[in-house]
Amino acid sequence: MKKVTPKKYLGQHFLKDERIAQKIVGGFDVSELGSIIEVGPGTGVLTKYLFGTEGFFAFDVDQESVDFLKTTYPDHANQVKFQDFLQYDLGTLHHPIGVIGNFPYNISSQLFFKIWDNRGSVTDVVCMIQKEVADRIVAKEGNKTYGILSVLLQAFYDIEYLFTVPPGVFIPPPKVNSAVIRLRRNEVEKLSCDEVLFKKVVKAGFGKRRKTLRNALKDLNLAFSTEKPVFDKRAEQLSVDDFIQLTKYISHE
Repeated sequence: MKKVTPKKYLGQHFLKDERIAQKIVGGFDVSELGSIIEVGPGTGVLTKYLFGTEGFFAFDVDQESVDFLKTTYPDHANQVKFQDFLQYDLGTLHHPIGVIGNFPYNISSQLFFKIWDNRGSVTDVVCMIQKEVADRIVAKEGNKTYGILSVLLQAFYDIEYLFTVPPGVFIPPPKVNSAVIRLRRNEVEKLSCDEVLFKKVVKAGFGKRRKTLRNALKDLNLAFSTEKPVFDKRAEQLSVDDFIQLTKYISHE
């Protein structure tokens, strides 16, 4: 059978270590989920452990991967979809939703923004990403790697750094280390501020992270006084709750 060729433009690095694959799937509790989506199954190193699970689908934009999985696992061909997760309406799925995968490195940030946008339904995520991105997501305020995804995701998810993965267990080996993290929805149903503005404030603050918030937030073009001491700080100095309080102040709540 023809093998799947890793495609650089899709950011594909296929995991070949079964022990690591089992650890990733083992970090995922499927028992209370209505739907499970695997993003970028590739050659199916994770997928084969999830086939047969009710509500499970593997989404890939690589037709070669889709054809390979359908041919290799014909009994589960209906669970493999030629589908872009970023374009898919998650509202059509049974809730709650779990997301799993060795995320393509070139779109991992976009995938997390998609998950954040669907925070009302996506409750569990276990994924492998670049270690640099994983470090950023789990970072706390005061850390230079703390950024937009750190704040947005930590506002709604409890996040665990599970383990580091070396380059040599992939085909082809990436030039960086990878890491597996787990996100579980916390008990915050809704922030106590305008969530749309919250996202804008966080993105604007880190968009000019070397500047104080007084200067970084000018582009929001909102009417608010910047005399408060918080505006002397930089975005990386604010906790998630600090950003919530700042958003409330800016919106005059």
